[in-house]
Amino acid sequence: MEIYVARQPIFNKQQEVYAYELLYRSGANKFYSSLNGDQASSEVITNSFLLIGLETLTRRKKAFINFTRNLLENDVATLLPNDLIVVEILQDIEPDEKMLAACRKLKELGYLLALDDFLYDDIFKPLLDLVDIIKVDFLTTPVEQRRAVVQRIEPHKALFLAEKVETREDFVQAVEMGYSYFQGYFFSKPDIVSGRDIPSFKLTYLKILQEINKPELDFDRLEKLIKMDVSLSYKLLKFINSLAFGFRSEIRSIRQALVLLGKKEISKWLSLISLKSIGENKPDELIITAICRAKFCELIAPRVGLKNRNSDLFLMGMFSLMDAFLDQPLSDILAQLPISEDIKTALLGGKSRFRDIYELILAYETGDWERLSRKAAKLELEEKEVKEFYLNSLEVSNQIFLRNVS
Repeated sequence: MEIYVARQPIFNKQQEVYAYELLYRSGANKFYSSLNGDQASSEVITNSFLLIGLETLTRRKKAFINFTRNLLENDVATLLPNDLIVVEILQDIEPDEKMLAACRKLKELGYLLALDDFLYDDIFKPLLDLVDIIKVDFLTTPVEQRRAVVQRIEPHKALFLAEKVETREDFVQAVEMGYSYFQGYFFSKPDIVSGRDIPSFKLTYLKILQEINKPELDFDRLEKLIKMDVSLSYKLLKFINSLAFGFRSEIRSIRQALVLLGKKEISKWLSLISLKSIGENKPDELIITAICRAKFCELIAPRVGLKNRNSDLFLMGMFSLMDAFLDQPLSDILAQLPISEDIKTALLGGKSRFRDIYELILAYETGDWERLSRKAAKLELEEKEVKEFYLNSLEVSNQIFLRNVS
């Protein structure tokens, strides 16, 4: 059975990642299969833990996993570590005595329980003293009900999670209403303020991005820009003198470091460091997502006949969230960067092969399997390949983030 796994971050009030919800698809089916009491679903869950691993999927943060009635009643959750998963009870499961008994058993074993897509109904009263987290869909729930449900359920001590929070306005509103956790892509949406200036230190890093993306690298100019930032100079020398390169003598010169790395590697490394600095006071997940997109686009390039454009595709993924980093319109930011018109066109919505690749990674990130199938077919890719590219880029992005920008 082929396993497809995407993930979506869940944040706390400080915009730190608390957990990830894992989104599954198995084989040719869009969601869970139903063979022998959801046996296929059990295999998807357990194999995801055993074959892919939480280090790659969640960096060992908690994983929210949807459980069907059969999975709950057959104690499938007990196969997984209670400190690393949150058992998510689907909204269409009737809480009869058999299901409640399964939930009580999980609670006794130390598992956290979450109630998905909650809309108040008296039928759920027996569950309210058992669940730890109640999820409310902000796209389908009217504003007045979002607040009312928190006030009505508050005596039960469950914490509330606002899901499908797509804008910063929704996030601020949810915090004010008493929600503790937040799921959605609000962190990747720019909080644009007309006329806002870019801080001077961020301008320095934008200048670095401009410089490394010119057709011919000006080592003198780049050296001067790097020397303007003591921290960046230190990181570069530490990087070039690491065991990964194994030079016999210590490299002490910025210029020498740049020459030894070469245009391709220095462009990637400086892109990552610049992104981290530009993204100061932004969630780390924003940076990891940008790196993951960049690596995915780079890895897929040879397979879709764009091997000679892999660097451009890497930059497309890297710059795809720049509006959220700088809280400025993406069109304004891209106008300042001397990057390929193919990148600019794709990121601004124009139809192209670059755009198809960009939409492919967006579809996988969100678990939009129908859209993924369409885009994979258009690019003449097997979906299995797309999954492998995604998981590879996710693992690499975690490693790069920890090694280079922590």
